[in-house]
Amino acid sequence: MEGLMLAQSIREVQALLPVRTLGWAFPDETTAALLLEGAGNLVFNYRPPQPVIYLSSERIRGDAHNPFQRLLVARVRGDLTGAEQLKLDRVAQFSLSGERGFVDVAPARLLFELTGRNTNLLVLEGLEEADEPSWEGRIVAAGREITNLRNRFRTVRSGGQYTPPPPYSKLDPRTMTPEDAQALQHLPLGKWREKLDGLGLTLGTELVARAGLPAGEAPGEHWPDAWEALKSLVADPSVQEGTLHEGARESSRQEKAAQLRKTLREPLEKRLSLLKNQIADVDRAVEGIETAAHERQEADLLMAYQHGVTAGVSSVMLPAFDGSGEVPIVLEPQLSAVQNAEKRYIRARRREEVYERLAEREPVLRAELAEVQADRAALEEAPLERLEALAKGLEVGRTDRSPFGAKYASPGGFEVLVGRNNKENTALTHRIGRSTDFWFHVQGFPGSHVLVRSGGKDLQLPDILFAAQLAAYHSKARQSGNVAVDYTRIKQVWRPKGESGGKVNYTGQKTVYVDPELPG
Repeated sequence: MEGLMLAQSIREVQALLPVRTLGWAFPDETTAALLLEGAGNLVFNYRPPQPVIYLSSERIRGDAHNPFQRLLVARVRGDLTGAEQLKLDRVAQFSLSGERGFVDVAPARLLFELTGRNTNLLVLEGLEEADEPSWEGRIVAAGREITNLRNRFRTVRSGGQYTPPPPYSKLDPRTMTPEDAQALQHLPLGKWREKLDGLGLTLGTELVARAGLPAGEAPGEHWPDAWEALKSLVADPSVQEGTLHEGARESSRQEKAAQLRKTLREPLEKRLSLLKNQIADVDRAVEGIETAAHERQEADLLMAYQHGVTAGVSSVMLPAFDGSGEVPIVLEPQLSAVQNAEKRYIRARRREEVYERLAEREPVLRAELAEVQADRAALEEAPLERLEALAKGLEVGRTDRSPFGAKYASPGGFEVLVGRNNKENTALTHRIGRSTDFWFHVQGFPGSHVLVRSGGKDLQLPDILFAAQLAAYHSKARQSGNVAVDYTRIKQVWRPKGESGGKVNYTGQKTVYVDPELPG
């Protein structure tokens, strides 16, 4: 958002002042909406690198996602009494009066730096009525704390002193005269933005388009056309069609959609990579079948002509069964002909077993590959609302690294831990789990212990099925269907005397039947 665009947004807000505020809403971790009585929402999207601010008539909801947003709710309240911009820089300041009540809320200033990758939203201490307007003050909180480890030129920390960006000297297009514009006639129009405040690359390009002059050429005697275009841009710094606040809102939505696509694309790419590797295993198994057939042929020849094979030789030529000539066979000299044949039979059998197991899964793998590829393609075209729904589902089934097992969140919000080996199974069941937590294990097969940290609360059916699917998937019954999974309270699970590892006995269990798959 460039300086002239920000100036237009500030003018729209100033036209409403003073205005009563009715609270905050937070659609996501880096967007805050201040509800203005009778005027919609003042939206601050402070996600780098494309921050925006705009007035919106949409209904915006959402509770605070992080400590900074909770501080906005508690500390930035009262009437919105001021809105100003630092020259035409991408820095804006909003003053709120605070509130009187059972607990008074002091006045505060909300300072928004819309500076690309260095974007920040800060709460500054408010000014007393008698104080002169100022761009400095003590920082109460910052959306992004910036230490000297991240930026050695400028720090932004709670409790520190805020200092605005250093001053600069450029022409202000709002107050410049025709003579100022005429003085620029020898500068290529595409470079006018280097001399004019409030214009960046986008508005610089828009100026060229409105003037109808070549960007790389100086306007010369056509400078009046550039001057008129500049005046129109100051009056309406929109780009192409649509009003400024609609463009800003759409820019914010597009930026959020891009971030969500990136988040959602990562697990799909990982799954695609895994499926392609598994299908490659199938292709290698097909090649292995040909090798197995060759090894069986050699083994049959060795068994048929074993008495003619001299002990201790490293190779032998034996006649083919079909009379096509002799077949060279490499031998292990320390083994007899029969033993060499047996080793070939064993290798061939293993290759055949691998092929049979993988060939059975091949249709499923290829179908899943096509499904994931379709999901990835659909992701690029999905609207923001669909992306938000997908991200919420991903968050529910998200797994994290943990020293005590793979960690998930159940549909009911309970923490679910899955043991990845005997050590973790033992830790979950006998150390981590509380007596009233729930314990899940597949019935009749080795597998992971699954712990649902319910804090004594009963589980609803979606939570039970979620944990049961995890237990079935992380077990030797993974290739089966309709797997029985037992569950009970931790206090009813114990280790048999003299046993070690993850072996346990349990009682008071209930059983559910699920398909072994990772819950989505």
